[in-house]
Amino acid sequence: MVCSFRRYLWLRSNHQLISKNWQPKIFKMSASVISRELSLKQKCLEIFRTAINSVLPQNIIKNNISMEGNRLLIKNQSFPIHNNVHVAGFGKAVMGMAAAVEQILGDHLVQGVISVPLGIQKVLRLAGKEEMLLRPQTKIQVQEGAQHNLPDDNALKAAKRIHHLAEGLTENDLLLVLISGGGSALLPAPIPPVTLEEKLYLTKQLASKGATIQELNTVRKSLSLLKGGGLARAAYPAQVVSLILSDIIGDNLEFIASGPTLPNLQSKEDSCKILSKYNLVSSMPENVKEVLSQPSTRMHQEEIQDYAHVFNFIVGSNAIALEEAKCKSESLGYITSILSTGVSGDVTTVARLFSLLIRYVCSVLAVHGSQCAQASSLKDEMLQIIGSLQLPDFRLDSCLELLENALSSGKPLCLLAGGETTVQLRGRGKGGRNQEMALRVAVELHQAKSMTPHDPFAKHEIVFLSGGTDGQDGPTEAAGGFAYTEMVENAFREGLNVEDFLNNNDSFTFFSKFNKGADLIMTGLTSTNVMDVQAIIIQPKET
Repeated sequence: MVCSFRRYLWLRSNHQLISKNWQPKIFKMSASVISRELSLKQKCLEIFRTAINSVLPQNIIKNNISMEGNRLLIKNQSFPIHNNVHVAGFGKAVMGMAAAVEQILGDHLVQGVISVPLGIQKVLRLAGKEEMLLRPQTKIQVQEGAQHNLPDDNALKAAKRIHHLAEGLTENDLLLVLISGGGSALLPAPIPPVTLEEKLYLTKQLASKGATIQELNTVRKSLSLLKGGGLARAAYPAQVVSLILSDIIGDNLEFIASGPTLPNLQSKEDSCKILSKYNLVSSMPENVKEVLSQPSTRMHQEEIQDYAHVFNFIVGSNAIALEEAKCKSESLGYITSILSTGVSGDVTTVARLFSLLIRYVCSVLAVHGSQCAQASSLKDEMLQIIGSLQLPDFRLDSCLELLENALSSGKPLCLLAGGETTVQLRGRGKGGRNQEMALRVAVELHQAKSMTPHDPFAKHEIVFLSGGTDGQDGPTEAAGGFAYTEMVENAFREGLNVEDFLNNNDSFTFFSKFNKGADLIMTGLTSTNVMDVQAIIIQPKET
């Protein structure tokens, strides 16, 4: 079974996981142990925290939207408004986005409806995050639903209210749409007579047969009133402006909440082909057959141009978070490079790639050049893994240029990456993809030391971080974890066999026991999500 640990649990009992102004966990170590290694971890954590702060809901709104007289300014676009703005929103981060939008718009806001996760208002209130809640006399209706991140009747009610709001607009109105991860489950609107239960049944059947996210999206859109551009069509002729927080690799807008403000380039015939591919035609509910049998053709260019009233803006993404992290890293004195914003694939293979990268950098710095046989061999294996994982944007060349810089300047390095990996579940332990990634990197580095007569990392201090920007790595209260070259060896001294924990997918338990939990990253739920961030810091040891 493959699991991406993407569940974002909004449990009433977990309200303590969000803090008003979250801070990194204090490392509980004696004064004698507080060293440059700890300083490296603190710097790494500061870089990670900067990435998260840059995509917090209130920050992405304030950084991208402003008012100038009666004009709404969004990035490089200007929209005239005059008490005519309506708001619709759906997603896990939308509560904070809506609060920030309400503050900016003032009296220009007429009304709004947002669909948010069940219990989110109570969670934020108990955490003291008042700035992420709407005003007491708000004009925006809040509907909570989608318990356990699944469409339900409450989410359906919210979708109906949003649909009703959109259909009532005129050419004099502007609909501001707020979208973030989780929006698909929070905007269920099946085309009658299809019921929510029937649509859920069909998508579950497709998922169980191994359908891709693109195939699932195609079928979802063909059965929805609002997905696949349906919301934009309902709002026509009003101006539609979408502000999107992306939680997917590549930031393809049609996959974020199934593209409610984008033209649908697939047809119902495409959906039928997908259902036939997975032998589901005969088991389709009758209502689904009825909807899919209705005439449908692909959109022509002139129909796509009908979406000229729609503007879509990505205001938060992994790429944006990594750029801010890069700026922070450089301010701390590191020569920094962003390797990729699309790291994906099995966590074991990705951990191998990062460990090879660390070994390569250390070997080049040690011999002052990339022409040695060992460096060449490591580079070849990295290129093979990058090809097998299909990571076209992995910029290994930029890392090589960075090394030239480091060799000439003597400055330390910071390598950044982001994306979302998957974990092959073999055991019944407790963990997440980021904690498992860190632990596997630690194992790889330990094995590299064991296989060579001379310690390849002897001249450098190394810290690796992998963390989820939502603050919850799998079903745990940690965001991720650290790795470093001595971790596995130190764990053995504490009586902990790292391999046993990995075989049971029990990375959280390992990190909780090892080093008094000092290598866990504890941020609390952040109320945002742009996937994961990895950071590698490599600097020469003091002599």
